Amino acid sequence: MTTEKRPQILVTGAAGTLAQQVINQLRDTCDLVAVDFREQVWLGDDIPSYCIDFNKRVFEDLFRRFHFDGVIHLGRIMSSQETRLSRYNANVLGTQKLLDLSHKYNVQRVIILSTFHVYGAVPYNPAMIDEAAPLKAAGLTMDLVDSVELENLANIYLWRYPHLNITILRPCNIVGPGVRNAMSTLLSSERAPVLAGFSPMMQFIHIDDMADALVLAYRRNHKGIYNVAPSDWVAYQKALDLCGCKRVPILSIPPIVPRTLLRLLNLRRFPPYLMDFFKYPVIIDGRAFAREFGFQPKRSLDEIFHYYLENKHPV
Repeated sequence: MTTEKRPQILVTGAAGTLAQQVINQLRDTCDLVAVDFREQVWLGDDIPSYCIDFNKRVFEDLFRRFHFDGVIHLGRIMSSQETRLSRYNANVLGTQKLLDLSHKYNVQRVIILSTFHVYGAVPYNPAMIDEAAPLKAAGLTMDLVDSVELENLANIYLWRYPHLNITILRPCNIVGPGVRNAMSTLLSSERAPVLAGFSPMMQFIHIDDMADALVLAYRRNHKGIYNVAPSDWVAYQKALDLCGCKRVPILSIPPIVPRTLLRLLNLRRFPPYLMDFFKYPVIIDGRAFAREFGFQPKRSLDEIFHYYLENKHPV
């Protein structure tokens, strides 16, 4: 009697909480290899873990050794991390190397985590943004150029190499325990800035639900580009109230004013590249992903905000 071969999957960004949740969901049914270019993490004796720069020759050795069936690429550096050049090298050139190796070694499934930030925040965005909308972020701020180029690159490989079965996910704000992005930092603060006169509608997805979405995306082979977001949203200032944050109004113009005031008040800061996302709503339409993959978030907004209400971090 022969047993069915377990899929061999490479998971990048292994030092992140989201990647570790995905790994925990897959470890009973798949053979996993974890990689991160920032640090090596221990995930148990059953999961080899490496700290490797994707652009180094040693990265290809992993593909030769393990014969990956699939890749789940979560190792994108956020725009608030590192320098612009190092982000470009990691996010764009590193992803290109990953996709080239996936093609060379006959990988059959690739999942790439992107972000809704690629749409850009502008006052004339449609009420619901679907996957066909143009990616305006690169024209608005240099700090999101690498995110848009990563997507454009993945899109080229999606059509050039159909056997890779590439699925690109654009989630809304990912929040919850262990998340260290800008939005989670603001929601967990005792005092949080708001731009005077602005309170855009926002969407939030719990990290548990995002991990579920990634696992679903891997297991159900529907290649293409998909937004990932719940069907409800809330105004930013209302979200702060529900999280128990004291709102501190800040003037939004000229651009130097909010940055200077936040520094003087010793407040959590808006990342400059995200400033417009705290002015204008960017509501993405997640119905295509829900329909194709049978996805339904389990964590409500009330549950998300209650976590931050109970877990405040002083400035």
